[in-house]
Formats: sequence, structure tokens, C-alpha cells
Amino acid sequence: MHIPSSETKDIEVLTFENALVSTNFDYDKDRWIYVPDFYSEYRYILGTRGERPLICIGINPSTAAPDDLDNTLKSVERIALYNGYDSFIMFNVYAQRATDPDDMERSCNELLHEENMKAFEYILGLSKDSPPVWAAWGNIIEKRSYLHACVSSMIEIGERYSANWYSAGKISKKGHPHHPLYLRKDTPLDDFDIKAYLDSLR
Repeated sequence: MHIPSSETKDIEVLTFENALVSTNFDYDKDRWIYVPDFYSEYRYILGTRGERPLICIGINPSTAAPDDLDNTLKSVERIALYNGYDSFIMFNVYAQRATDPDDMERSCNELLHEENMKAFEYILGLSKDSPPVWAAWGNIIEKRSYLHACVSSMIEIGERYSANWYSAGKISKKGHPHHPLYLRKDTPLDDFDIKAYLDSLR
């Protein structure tokens, strides 16, 4: 379990650029991408390296780290491989770690959000063609009102890279894309109209 020790505005938050060049790692950097490369109150990126990564978007990170994936990320990796990708990158709408989303901070830390969006742009740039982005946050997006604006920022960045958005599994009654946990490993990806989805939230 990870329960935030404080709000992120009260701790030192590394910029994405500085976190990307940190050298504290104790894992196989040829296999994993992990930013920051040490366990902290926030996480920008966690995934495996490859030529065709599937970018999966959750709401916020929990405890997972290289060689220590939680059940959600194990499911993400299985579904990525089944759908023909050779790697996965787990990203989140908001970067604060909290095992229980109810423990997320009540207000958006704009600095953390801005640096998280820089991380999103970085991982989009890792794809040689239009990056595939799997929306996978479930109903958890309703936990905090600022999360909608975070998704809106991601859509704008995605447009610059011609990102293709997908979902997997049954869409909820409110239109939210399914969370990866408990999905079958052979679940296919479906096209997801992210703009129409965001409009439905307003």
C-alpha cells in the first residue's frame, strides 16, 4: 500500500528533465524505463523498452516498480503483447502515488501536472509512427474534478503526435474506458473517440 506522506506541493518534485537523467537505478536500464528511477511520492513513467510500445493511461500510480509489477501492470503487459506490441509504457493522468485513489490530493499541483505532461510528450515521441494510446482509467476519473482538465491537456499533446486512442473491454454506463485489472489477456483494443468522451464529461 502507498498512502501519500504529504501533498506533493510540500515535497521536492524533480522536473521531468532532471528525473530522466537521474542515475540512482538498481535495475536493468536496457529493459526498463522508470522515471524517476527511484521510489518516490510520484512517478512519471514505468514500462519496458521496445520498438513498438503500447502506452497505457491510468489515473495515478501505485507501488509498481521495475521487476515488481502489480496486478494491474501485469495485465497491461499481457494485453499489450497479445495485441502485437513488444513493450508497454504505463503513464497516468496524474503522477501522485496512492494505492487508494481516495487518498489523492484534493487540489492539482500544477508543477507536477506540467512535468507529467512533459513526460507524456516524451513517451509519445518514442513511437516511430502515430503512437497508440490506451485509455484505461475506469470510473476512477470521477475521484477528483481536476482530472478532466489533465486529460484535456493530454488530448492536445496527443494531437501534435497524431496519437491513436484505444480502449479495451466494456465501456461503462457513463462512458468511461475499462480499467485493465481483470481483463482477459486476449482482450482486443478498440478505437476510442477521446474527444467525444471528454465532451461527455462536461
